[in-house]
Amino acid sequence: MKMINKKSKSRNALSGLSTDENQKFYSFNLIQSPGNSIKVTLWIRFALLVLLVLLFIPWQQNINGNGSVISLKPNERPQTLPSTIAGRIDHWYVQEGQYVKAGDSIMKISEIKDKYFDPDYLLRLSQQVVAKEDVISSMENKIVAQEQQISALKQGLQISLEKAKNKIKQVRFKVQSDSAESRANELEYQIAQFQFLRQDSLYTKGLKSLTELETRKIKLQDAQAKVVSAQNKLLSSRNELINAELELSSLAADYLDKISKAESEKNSASAYVFDSEASLAKIKNEYSNVQVRSDYYVIRAPQNGYVIRALKAGVGEIIKEGDPVVTIMPKDPQIAVEMYVSAMDIPLLSRGRHVRLLFEGWPAMQFSGWPGVSIGTFGGTVSVIDFVNSENGKYRILVTVDSTNDDHWPTQLRVGSGVQGWVMLEEVPVWYEIWRQINGFPPSLKNEPEKEKDKKKNTKGSDDEE
Repeated sequence: MKMINKKSKSRNALSGLSTDENQKFYSFNLIQSPGNSIKVTLWIRFALLVLLVLLFIPWQQNINGNGSVISLKPNERPQTLPSTIAGRIDHWYVQEGQYVKAGDSIMKISEIKDKYFDPDYLLRLSQQVVAKEDVISSMENKIVAQEQQISALKQGLQISLEKAKNKIKQVRFKVQSDSAESRANELEYQIAQFQFLRQDSLYTKGLKSLTELETRKIKLQDAQAKVVSAQNKLLSSRNELINAELELSSLAADYLDKISKAESEKNSASAYVFDSEASLAKIKNEYSNVQVRSDYYVIRAPQNGYVIRALKAGVGEIIKEGDPVVTIMPKDPQIAVEMYVSAMDIPLLSRGRHVRLLFEGWPAMQFSGWPGVSIGTFGGTVSVIDFVNSENGKYRILVTVDSTNDDHWPTQLRVGSGVQGWVMLEEVPVWYEIWRQINGFPPSLKNEPEKEKDKKKNTKGSDDEE
């Protein structure tokens, strides 16, 4: 009430009118003191000054991305355990969530192929192997005997050839002897014939008696008989020589026929051995396959871990070759963060860049431009940058724990948890960042990532020289 009176008095003083006269005019009632306007003006100026100052505060550019927690090593990621062979589930040894060690039994399956129904199949295959080995051993002994027979035939051929050649030489000598004897008898016959003619001439003249002539005639006939005998003997020797030469030729052909037959039998035995060895190898292969197959009736854990999910249920269910039966998560994996960034930002990234991470389930307050005031976030570094994009059109990067920071990741993190991250780049003024965001420009770097890496190497090299 006092405030209203004061305002009325001030208005009356300005207008030079009395109070009663001022109340008659509506416009005088609307006139107020300018004190509030001055305060508002001061506050607006102060806010504009603060905003101007904030525009020049350093702002750290960043590249944001979403992803999830994964295992850094491929052998520590969730593994689907398949069945190597087809079969029927007989028994489960584990349940979901159970911890298993490498080699522990997961399930047992039984055979569904009629080929392996025989429980003594391995024994019968082993008997076949032994029988084939005995057959091969017998045929190898036969081959050895054939080789010995061939060697004996070749030796007999050489001896027989030598005997036949010696016989030919003897017959040739005999032919030469008979030929000389035949010529001698022919000469003797010529002499006897000459003497008979001379004796006949003397008998005709009466100088020789008839008895002497007849005696000479008998000698001539004897000489003629010797000539015929010698010629027959020579002809017989020549025929014997021809027969000996023919026998030599037939002897070689006969032995060659026997040797060829023995070699043919040897080759047949060798071919049978080769075929038997192929059959034996096939049987041994089948034996090994069946022996190895029997080890797959029990599906075992490949490494230490936890049974996450059973992909096949019940007992008696039929599974095919390669069908997944259970998923196992290895124990204590080395976790990392798998993030996806846009193709426009990927050229700005390099290995070793610092990253701030916000994990699902850990409440935090994140200031992307001021990582120093972020609360509840965790540090990391870029370790891997893919060279090709993923199916979603973005590029994948792997972030690991920042070893230079004591801000350790939560031990309760599980593979598959969602993550939001910011890869830290260069510091720029706030006004530049606002201008960049309005225009849709990518973050900027002072140098290309490769040049920055080279610069670091050169700096390290100079430090080593010092």
